[in-house]
Amino acid sequence: MRRFAGVLFGLMMLLMSSAYAAVNVSNMRIGNQTDGVRLVFDMDKSINYRVFLLDDPKRLVIDLDDANIGNLPRSMAKNQVISATRVGKMSGNDKRIVGELSRPAIVKKAFMLSPQSGQNWRFVVDLQMTDSKEFGRKVGNKYAVTNDTKFNPQEEKSGGLFSWAKSEQKMVDNSTKKSVRKKIIVLDPGHGGKDPGAIGAYGKTYEKNITLAMGKELKQVLVNRGYTVYLTRDRDIFIPLRQRTKIAQQYKADLFMSLHADSAQNKQATGLSVYTLSDTASDKEAAALAERENKADIIGGIDLGGNTKEVNDILISLSQTDTRNKSSKYATYMVQEMAKHVKLVKNTHRFAGFAVLKAPDVPSVLLEMGYLSNRTEEANLKTTSYRKKLAEAAAQAIDRYFKDPEIASN
Repeated sequence: MRRFAGVLFGLMMLLMSSAYAAVNVSNMRIGNQTDGVRLVFDMDKSINYRVFLLDDPKRLVIDLDDANIGNLPRSMAKNQVISATRVGKMSGNDKRIVGELSRPAIVKKAFMLSPQSGQNWRFVVDLQMTDSKEFGRKVGNKYAVTNDTKFNPQEEKSGGLFSWAKSEQKMVDNSTKKSVRKKIIVLDPGHGGKDPGAIGAYGKTYEKNITLAMGKELKQVLVNRGYTVYLTRDRDIFIPLRQRTKIAQQYKADLFMSLHADSAQNKQATGLSVYTLSDTASDKEAAALAERENKADIIGGIDLGGNTKEVNDILISLSQTDTRNKSSKYATYMVQEMAKHVKLVKNTHRFAGFAVLKAPDVPSVLLEMGYLSNRTEEANLKTTSYRKKLAEAAAQAIDRYFKDPEIASN
């Protein structure tokens, strides 16, 4: 009886330890739905969860109690709502998964699926696309979708941030300290959707298609070199110009490059050019080009007025000096590398007031890859091999830029 009691006690302890062991989250999948996306997490048992939204920037938050999480995928390039994810530790062994939202969405539902048909436990979150107004009404953990009956939302403001927002910021800061952050580059394929950009004079090639192809190809080259790279658009959609710079700022980009193809009345005009920001264009051609590109914002119904010119001049003067210097440094490397591979226009590094170059805290350049109004350059830009030459040259310039002693020391 004494031996039996010992065995029984051992079994009870084993069952108790198993019952209270952490949940192992082994995988995450995400897929597009008609009105949004679905996230599915594979795990070995049921779990307590809280799912809610945060703003500025827009993001999805999933808190999981006592969870061991494997290497979840960080890049979400092929879905229509979430652009990237990150995982951080909260108190004890609780984990927080944050999904960066590329557009407004609300939590439609969240639920556990018990094991069936050979599947393990699954945790499902459905996001539904919406407008900014509806998103704003659902921000905060008081709107959390949860199975935690003891959950008590805390939304008292402290230092301008909600307590749970401060907790997330601390989580991100601690995660950053543990590893050297990769340089972040945001590539901006110009135009898109209802804005085709320039149209080839001979092959009727749309600029928006050339820039998107180049963006995807350059992204892969840069990822292979160890950079973290985001696209402002990865499909044929329209994005207002000011929103493109906001995307770069949200990703905390170290460098922003807008990709374009030129056009001119003179069908003989050829060559590549690189632009950085200037309050006044460097020449009439640059001024006309800047005006033409900036008018794309009008298509989206965006008011480009904003502050008065005097206020804008002061703000730009105060905040953009260092950023402009860095932009010009990168433009110099770009010109040097491109000269080894393709034809350049005279005075290759030019200056104009492009809206996409006006982020005060992100070094930015605009690359005009050639003239679609020229028969030869239009044909060249349509080929993968020619765009690859441009991509390799741009990547080499980026390598040189980040190795520059002045840049590396910042």
